Amino acid sequence: AVQQGLRMGMILFIVSEIMFFFAFFWAFFTSSLSPVFNIGGVWPPAGIKAITPWGLPLLNTIILLSSGASVTWAHHAIVGGFKKDALLGLVITIIFAVIFTGLQGFEYVNAPFAMSDSVYGSVFFMATGFHGFHVIIGTIFLFVCAFRLYLDHFSR
Repeated sequence: AVQQGLRMGMILFIVSEIMFFFAFFWAFFTSSLSPVFNIGGVWPPAGIKAITPWGLPLLNTIILLSSGASVTWAHHAIVGGFKKDALLGLVITIIFAVIFTGLQGFEYVNAPFAMSDSVYGSVFFMATGFHGFHVIIGTIFLFVCAFRLYLDHFSR
């Protein structure tokens, strides 16, 4: 009964996170597909210079996907009983996460718009900010997992 409750709790948590981010995507796409008069009737809003997706956002996407591969490698190494490989996979994942967070901070500092610059700025900073917060929390969790793996708290 306890395992079933924990499983249901995790499922509900993940569903709530999906709904949370879905709301930000909904706000972005609604605003972009039907821009209102208040923002000039165009998307991006008048006066906003959008960040090109082919620079830093693409690099951060590659880093994020690579961290998914390295954490999967670490998981399979734990299941297979390969402690050194698992530790290496977790350390690589943590390094990717730190680089991602640093690059996102750099992107924020150099963004050509602010949170107060119409719906574009507010949705951009809210969605990417909460995602960055999730990455930071995940990094802390992975660090704890790596430390516990080092202390042999995990088994196959």
